[in-house]
Amino acid sequence: MQVIKKISELQAALQAQKPAVVGLVPTMGALHEGHLSLIKRCTSECDVCVASVFVNPTQFNDKGDLERYPRTPEADCQLLESAGCDIVFMPTVEEMYPEPDTRVFDLGPVSEVMEGKYRPGHFNGVAQIVSKLFYAVQPDKAYFGEKDFQQIAVIRSMVDLLKIKVEIIPCPIVREESSLAKSSRNTLLTELQRKKAAKISQVLAKSCTFAMSHTVEETIAWVGEQLKSRPFRMDYYEIVDGKSLQPVRNWSDSDSIVGCIAIYCGKIRLIDNIRYK
Repeated sequence: MQVIKKISELQAALQAQKPAVVGLVPTMGALHEGHLSLIKRCTSECDVCVASVFVNPTQFNDKGDLERYPRTPEADCQLLESAGCDIVFMPTVEEMYPEPDTRVFDLGPVSEVMEGKYRPGHFNGVAQIVSKLFYAVQPDKAYFGEKDFQQIAVIRSMVDLLKIKVEIIPCPIVREESSLAKSSRNTLLTELQRKKAAKISQVLAKSCTFAMSHTVEETIAWVGEQLKSRPFRMDYYEIVDGKSLQPVRNWSDSDSIVGCIAIYCGKIRLIDNIRYK
Protein backbone atom coordinates (compact mmCIF):
# COMPACT_ATOMS: atom_id res chain seq x y z
CA MET A 1 0.00 0.00 0.00
CA GLN A 2 1.31 3.43 -0.95
CA VAL A 3 0.92 6.43 1.37
CA ILE A 4 1.03 9.64 -0.67
CA LYS A 5 0.86 13.26 0.47
CA LYS A 6 1.26 15.23 -2.77
CA ILE A 7 -1.33 15.55 -5.54
CA SER A 8 1.38 15.33 -8.21
CA GLU A 9 2.70 12.06 -6.75
CA LEU A 10 -0.84 10.69 -6.48
CA GLN A 11 -1.60 11.46 -10.11
CA ALA A 12 1.70 9.91 -11.23
CA ALA A 13 0.91 6.73 -9.30
CA LEU A 14 -2.56 6.54 -10.83
CA GLN A 15 -1.26 7.27 -14.33
CA ALA A 16 0.96 4.22 -14.03
CA GLN A 17 -2.12 2.08 -13.31
CA LYS A 18 -4.12 3.08 -16.41
CA PRO A 19 -6.50 1.90 -17.83
CA ALA A 20 -7.51 0.52 -14.43
CA VAL A 21 -10.93 1.23 -12.90
CA VAL A 22 -10.24 3.58 -10.00
CA GLY A 23 -12.42 3.82 -6.92
CA LEU A 24 -12.24 6.56 -4.27
CA VAL A 25 -13.31 6.45 -0.63
CA PRO A 26 -13.10 9.98 0.83
CA THR A 27 -12.70 10.00 4.64
CA MET A 28 -11.72 12.35 7.43
CA GLY A 29 -9.84 9.58 9.21
CA ALA A 30 -10.44 8.11 12.68
CA LEU A 31 -11.54 5.07 10.73
CA HIS A 32 -13.94 2.37 11.90
CA GLU A 33 -15.77 -0.63 10.47
CA GLY A 34 -18.12 1.64 8.53
CA HIS A 35 -15.22 3.09 6.56
CA LEU A 36 -13.72 -0.36 6.08
CA SER A 37 -16.98 -1.61 4.57
CA LEU A 38 -16.61 1.12 1.94
CA ILE A 39 -13.01 0.07 1.27
CA LYS A 40 -14.02 -3.56 0.87
CA ARG A 41 -16.86 -2.63 -1.50
CA CYS A 42 -14.46 -0.47 -3.49
CA THR A 43 -11.79 -3.17 -3.75
CA SER A 44 -14.40 -5.70 -4.90
CA GLU A 45 -15.59 -3.44 -7.75
CA CYS A 46 -12.45 -1.54 -8.80
CA ASP A 47 -8.91 -2.34 -9.89
CA VAL A 48 -7.40 0.39 -7.72
CA CYS A 49 -8.79 1.57 -4.38
CA VAL A 50 -7.78 5.06 -3.22
CA ALA A 51 -8.74 6.27 0.26
CA SER A 52 -8.24 9.90 1.21
CA VAL A 53 -7.66 10.82 4.86
CA PHE A 54 -8.11 14.55 5.35
CA VAL A 55 -9.90 16.58 8.02
CA ASN A 56 -11.32 19.32 5.84
CA PRO A 57 -11.41 22.69 7.63
CA THR A 58 -13.81 24.41 5.22
CA GLN A 59 -16.76 22.18 6.17
CA PHE A 60 -16.60 22.97 9.89
CA ASN A 61 -18.67 25.95 10.96
CA ASP A 62 -17.66 25.32 14.59
CA LYS A 63 -13.94 25.81 15.29
CA GLY A 64 -14.22 23.77 18.48
CA ASP A 65 -15.69 20.86 16.53
CA LEU A 66 -12.75 21.01 14.11
CA GLU A 67 -10.26 20.98 16.98
CA ARG A 68 -12.03 18.09 18.74
CA TYR A 69 -12.34 15.94 15.64
CA PRO A 70 -10.32 12.75 16.30
CA ARG A 71 -7.12 12.18 14.32
CA THR A 72 -5.44 8.75 14.24
CA PRO A 73 -3.31 8.62 11.06
CA GLU A 74 -1.08 5.67 12.02
CA ALA A 75 -4.00 3.48 13.07
CA ASP A 76 -5.89 4.56 9.94
CA CYS A 77 -3.06 3.36 7.69
CA GLN A 78 -2.93 0.00 9.44
CA LEU A 79 -6.68 -0.50 9.03
CA LEU A 80 -6.65 0.57 5.39
CA GLU A 81 -3.82 -1.81 4.54
CA SER A 82 -5.60 -4.69 6.28
CA ALA A 83 -8.75 -3.93 4.25
CA GLY A 84 -6.88 -4.12 0.93
CA CYS A 85 -6.58 -0.41 0.10
CA ASP A 86 -4.00 0.31 -2.61
CA ILE A 87 -3.28 4.03 -2.13
CA VAL A 88 -3.81 6.29 0.87
CA PHE A 89 -3.83 9.99 0.07
CA MET A 90 -3.03 11.99 3.24
CA PRO A 91 -2.44 15.60 2.16
CA THR A 92 -1.78 18.61 4.36
CA VAL A 93 -4.16 21.55 4.47
CA GLU A 94 -1.59 23.53 2.48
CA GLU A 95 -1.55 20.86 -0.24
CA MET A 96 -5.33 20.92 -0.67
CA TYR A 97 -5.70 24.68 -0.16
CA PRO A 98 -2.54 26.39 -1.45
CA GLU A 99 -4.77 29.46 -1.60
CA PRO A 100 -8.24 30.11 -0.15
CA ASP A 101 -11.04 28.32 -2.02
CA THR A 102 -13.57 31.06 -2.73
CA ARG A 103 -15.92 28.91 -4.83
CA VAL A 104 -19.57 29.11 -3.84
CA PHE A 105 -21.76 26.31 -5.19
CA ASP A 106 -25.44 26.50 -6.07
CA LEU A 107 -26.29 23.06 -4.76
CA GLY A 108 -30.05 23.52 -4.84
CA PRO A 109 -32.78 22.67 -2.31
CA VAL A 110 -31.09 19.45 -1.10
CA SER A 111 -28.41 21.60 0.56
CA GLU A 112 -30.76 24.08 2.23
CA VAL A 113 -32.69 21.87 4.66
CA MET A 114 -31.64 19.94 7.79
CA GLU A 115 -27.81 20.09 7.96
CA GLY A 116 -27.83 23.02 5.56
CA LYS A 117 -30.06 24.95 7.93
CA TYR A 118 -28.22 24.10 11.14
CA ARG A 119 -24.66 24.16 9.77
CA PRO A 120 -24.48 27.09 7.35
CA GLY A 121 -21.57 26.78 4.94
CA HIS A 122 -21.03 23.11 5.76
CA PHE A 123 -22.11 21.69 2.42
CA ASN A 124 -20.25 24.33 0.45
CA GLY A 125 -17.12 23.16 2.25
CA VAL A 126 -18.00 19.54 1.46
CA ALA A 127 -18.41 20.44 -2.22
CA GLN A 128 -15.06 22.24 -2.20
CA ILE A 129 -13.06 19.31 -0.85
CA VAL A 130 -14.89 16.51 -2.66
CA SER A 131 -14.58 18.31 -5.99
CA LYS A 132 -10.85 18.82 -5.32
CA LEU A 133 -10.48 15.11 -4.57
CA PHE A 134 -12.42 14.16 -7.70
CA TYR A 135 -10.19 16.41 -9.82
CA ALA A 136 -7.04 14.99 -8.21
CA VAL A 137 -7.99 11.30 -8.38
CA GLN A 138 -10.37 11.30 -11.36
CA PRO A 139 -12.11 8.19 -10.02
CA ASP A 140 -14.57 6.10 -11.97
CA LYS A 141 -16.53 5.38 -8.79
CA ALA A 142 -16.76 7.06 -5.38
CA TYR A 143 -18.15 5.43 -2.24
CA PHE A 144 -20.05 7.15 0.57
CA GLY A 145 -21.83 5.83 3.66
CA GLU A 146 -25.58 6.36 3.94
CA LYS A 147 -25.26 7.61 7.51
CA ASP A 148 -24.51 10.92 5.81
CA PHE A 149 -27.70 10.61 3.76
CA GLN A 150 -28.05 14.28 2.91
CA GLN A 151 -24.38 14.60 2.02
CA ILE A 152 -24.79 12.00 -0.73
CA ALA A 153 -27.62 14.02 -2.28
CA VAL A 154 -25.48 17.16 -2.09
CA ILE A 155 -22.51 15.44 -3.73
CA ARG A 156 -24.75 14.18 -6.54
CA SER A 157 -25.93 17.78 -7.04
CA MET A 158 -22.33 19.00 -7.11
CA VAL A 159 -21.33 16.32 -9.64
CA ASP A 160 -24.20 17.35 -11.91
CA LEU A 161 -23.35 21.03 -11.51
CA LEU A 162 -19.67 20.55 -12.40
CA LYS A 163 -20.36 17.78 -14.94
CA ILE A 164 -17.85 15.44 -13.30
CA LYS A 165 -17.88 11.92 -14.70
CA VAL A 166 -18.00 9.72 -11.63
CA GLU A 167 -20.48 7.15 -10.34
CA ILE A 168 -21.61 7.91 -6.79
CA ILE A 169 -22.20 4.69 -4.85
CA PRO A 170 -24.09 4.88 -1.54
CA CYS A 171 -23.35 2.10 0.97
CA PRO A 172 -25.44 0.88 3.94
CA ILE A 173 -24.95 2.20 7.47
CA VAL A 174 -22.75 0.00 9.66
CA ARG A 175 -23.84 -0.15 13.28
CA GLU A 176 -22.36 -1.13 16.62
CA GLU A 177 -23.84 -4.12 18.48
CA SER A 178 -26.03 -1.67 20.38
CA SER A 179 -27.36 -0.43 16.98
CA LEU A 180 -25.66 2.98 17.34
CA ALA A 181 -24.49 4.11 13.90
CA LYS A 182 -20.71 3.82 13.56
CA SER A 183 -19.13 7.27 13.60
CA SER A 184 -15.67 8.70 14.22
CA ARG A 185 -17.35 11.00 16.73
CA ASN A 186 -18.42 8.01 18.84
CA THR A 187 -14.87 7.90 20.21
CA LEU A 188 -15.52 11.30 21.83
CA LEU A 189 -18.43 9.94 23.88
CA THR A 190 -17.95 8.72 27.43
CA GLU A 191 -18.77 5.07 28.05
CA LEU A 192 -22.07 6.06 29.66
CA GLN A 193 -22.95 8.43 26.81
CA ARG A 194 -22.18 5.73 24.27
CA LYS A 195 -24.63 3.37 25.95
CA LYS A 196 -27.30 6.06 26.08
CA ALA A 197 -26.66 7.12 22.47
CA ALA A 198 -27.83 3.69 21.32
CA LYS A 199 -31.34 4.90 22.17
CA ILE A 200 -31.26 7.15 19.09
CA SER A 201 -31.27 4.31 16.56
CA GLN A 202 -33.56 2.21 18.74
CA VAL A 203 -36.18 4.97 18.78
CA LEU A 204 -35.87 5.44 15.02
CA ALA A 205 -36.42 1.72 14.48
CA LYS A 206 -39.50 1.72 16.74
CA SER A 207 -40.85 4.77 14.93
CA CYS A 208 -41.38 2.62 11.83
CA THR A 209 -43.97 0.58 13.73
CA PHE A 210 -45.48 3.73 15.25
CA ALA A 211 -45.74 5.29 11.79
CA MET A 212 -47.93 2.45 10.51
CA SER A 213 -50.87 3.81 12.51
CA HIS A 214 -49.98 7.49 12.87
CA THR A 215 -49.44 10.54 10.69
CA VAL A 216 -46.07 12.01 9.69
CA GLU A 217 -46.58 14.88 12.12
CA GLU A 218 -47.44 12.51 14.98
CA THR A 219 -44.40 10.37 14.22
CA ILE A 220 -42.07 13.37 14.32
CA ALA A 221 -43.57 14.44 17.64
CA TRP A 222 -43.27 10.90 19.04
CA VAL A 223 -39.57 10.65 18.17
CA GLY A 224 -38.97 14.05 19.77
CA GLU A 225 -40.79 12.99 22.93
CA GLN A 226 -38.75 9.78 23.21
CA LEU A 227 -35.46 11.66 22.97
CA LYS A 228 -36.16 14.82 24.98
CA SER A 229 -34.44 13.73 28.20
CA ARG A 230 -30.78 14.20 29.12
CA PRO A 231 -28.16 13.79 27.77
CA PHE A 232 -29.90 14.53 24.47
CA ARG A 233 -30.52 17.87 22.78
CA MET A 234 -32.07 17.63 19.35
CA ASP A 235 -31.31 19.91 16.42
CA TYR A 236 -33.96 18.31 14.22
CA TYR A 237 -35.89 15.21 13.29
CA GLU A 238 -37.41 15.52 9.84
CA ILE A 239 -39.24 13.08 7.62
CA VAL A 240 -38.41 13.82 4.00
CA ASP A 241 -38.64 12.63 0.44
CA GLY A 242 -35.67 10.32 -0.17
CA LYS A 243 -34.65 12.13 -3.35
CA SER A 244 -35.55 15.81 -2.97
CA LEU A 245 -35.00 15.82 0.83
CA GLN A 246 -37.98 18.14 1.18
CA PRO A 247 -40.36 17.46 4.09
CA VAL A 248 -43.39 15.26 3.42
CA ARG A 249 -46.76 15.82 5.07
CA ASN A 250 -48.35 12.47 4.29
CA TRP A 251 -46.99 8.95 3.89
CA SER A 252 -48.59 8.88 0.44
CA ASP A 253 -46.55 11.89 -0.76
CA SER A 254 -43.62 9.78 -1.96
CA ASP A 255 -42.55 6.22 -2.63
CA SER A 256 -39.22 6.96 -0.91
CA ILE A 257 -39.40 8.42 2.60
CA VAL A 258 -36.55 8.79 5.09
CA GLY A 259 -36.39 10.11 8.63
CA CYS A 260 -33.21 12.11 9.38
CA ILE A 261 -32.00 13.15 12.81
CA ALA A 262 -29.25 15.35 14.23
CA ILE A 263 -28.94 15.25 17.99
CA TYR A 264 -26.39 16.11 20.64
CA CYS A 265 -25.39 13.52 23.19
CA GLY A 266 -23.65 15.74 25.70
CA LYS A 267 -21.42 17.97 23.55
CA ILE A 268 -21.09 15.49 20.70
CA ARG A 269 -23.35 15.91 17.69
CA LEU A 270 -24.54 12.67 16.09
CA ILE A 271 -26.59 12.03 12.95
CA ASP A 272 -28.58 9.00 11.83
CA ASN A 273 -31.49 8.12 9.58
CA ILE A 274 -34.16 5.49 9.03
CA ARG A 275 -35.97 4.51 5.86
CA TYR A 276 -39.75 4.31 6.16
CA LYS A 277 -40.22 3.18 2.57
